[in-house]
Amino acid sequence: MSKLNRRKAIKNLSLSIGAIGLGGVVIPQSISGDISNSFQNSLKGNINHAVCRWCYGNIELEEFAEKSNDIGIKAIDLLKPYEWEVVIKKGLKCSLATDTFASITKGFNDPRNHEELQKKYFNLISQASNSGIKQVIVFSGNKNGISSDQGLEQCSVGLEPLVKHAEKNDVTLVMELLNSKVDHKDYQCDHTPWGVQLVDKIGSTNFKLLYDIYHMQIMEGDIIATINKYKNYISHYHTGGVPGRHEINDTQELNYPAIMKAIVANKFTGYVAQEFIPTYQDSLEALKEGITICDV
Repeated sequence: MSKLNRRKAIKNLSLSIGAIGLGGVVIPQSISGDISNSFQNSLKGNINHAVCRWCYGNIELEEFAEKSNDIGIKAIDLLKPYEWEVVIKKGLKCSLATDTFASITKGFNDPRNHEELQKKYFNLISQASNSGIKQVIVFSGNKNGISSDQGLEQCSVGLEPLVKHAEKNDVTLVMELLNSKVDHKDYQCDHTPWGVQLVDKIGSTNFKLLYDIYHMQIMEGDIIATINKYKNYISHYHTGGVPGRHEINDTQELNYPAIMKAIVANKFTGYVAQEFIPTYQDSLEALKEGITICDV
C-alpha cells in the first residue's frame, strides 16, 4: 500500500471510531452500546444482580444507574425516596428501600424507639408500594444491655403493626444480619439463628432476613451450609470480601462462585447485591469483576 493510501485508510479509521483526545480513543455510542450489550448477553441469568449505592457514592446517581445497567445489573440497593425515580427512569429497580431515619444502632429491640420508627416506616412502606418497590430494610438496633430474649420479644412487638401494613401493600420488611465483631459493635441481630427466631416469632412471609455474606463470614462462617439450612428465611443477599470488605476476587478468603451456585441451587429468585468497598482506581471495573465472579 502506498504512503498516501495508508494515510487515507488511517484517517478513515479514525473518523469511524471517534476522535483521539487526551484520554485516548473516544468510542462512539453505537460501538460502546454494542460492547455493553455483549457483556449483558454473556451473563447466564441465574442471579439477579444488584449493587449497593453507598459503595459508589462518588459517582452521580444517574450516571451510576446507566453504568450499572451496562454491566447487567438489574437493581440498586439502599436508595432513599428522592432517588427512586432517577433509577427507575434508567430502567432499573430499587431492590431495597431505606431512608435517613433508618438506624442500625437505634432499632426495634428498644421499645423507646417504637413509636417514632413505626410512624416513619409506615410512610416509607406506603411510598415504596406506590413506587413498585418490594423490599424495605429494618434493623434490630444495638443491645445496650438488652438480652437476646428481650430483644426478640421487643423487636416482634415493634415490627408487628408494620408487617401487617407491609402485607397489605405487598412489601417485605427485611432485617439485616450484621457483624458485631468488626463493624457494628453491640448490634443484636448478629447471628443467623437469632434472626430466624425473630422471623418465626413474627410469622409472616412479609418479614425475612437480609443475609450479608461478608458479615456472617466474620460471625459464623459455614456460609453454604447456613444458607442451605435457612434458605426459606432469606429474601436478599449482600456480598463483600473477607477480610477488609473489598473486592470479592482471589485476594480474600470466600469462594463466591461456590456460594452463588448454592444460592442458585436453592432456587432463590431475589437479588444478590454487591456491597464491597472498591479499591481499584476504576471502581466500576471492580464492580464489573464482582458481577462476573457471581454470575454462575
